[in-house]
Amino acid sequence: MGIIQVNNIRLFTNHGCLEEEAKIGSEYKVDLEVKADLTKSAESDVLADTVDYVHLNNIVKEEMAVRSKLLEHVAKRILDRIFKELSLVEEAEVKVAKINPPIGGNVEEVVIVLKDTRKN
Repeated sequence: MGIIQVNNIRLFTNHGCLEEEAKIGSEYKVDLEVKADLTKSAESDVLADTVDYVHLNNIVKEEMAVRSKLLEHVAKRILDRIFKELSLVEEAEVKVAKINPPIGGNVEEVVIVLKDTRKN
């Protein structure tokens, strides 16, 4: 089993429960880790034999562009698409961070972490 990480994907979008968040948006950071059998690709040196991290990045960008009130909701959509579109992935973890959240304090970020395993 191998691990592929795509870290610090930076995005500007409009998630949140407050109307102001929908209008003005804010910065987000996404970290992604997937576990897959990378034995074949390590030998073959062929992209089709591995989990394409460009595909992972595109899933994150597309799902983050769809407004959600809760970060948990967008994180679950990301996980669902990974398992649907990338058959080599056995486990995945996504961290979605809202930078400088509007929670009435000096808070750098709030992070939601969801992890799932492929259901056969």
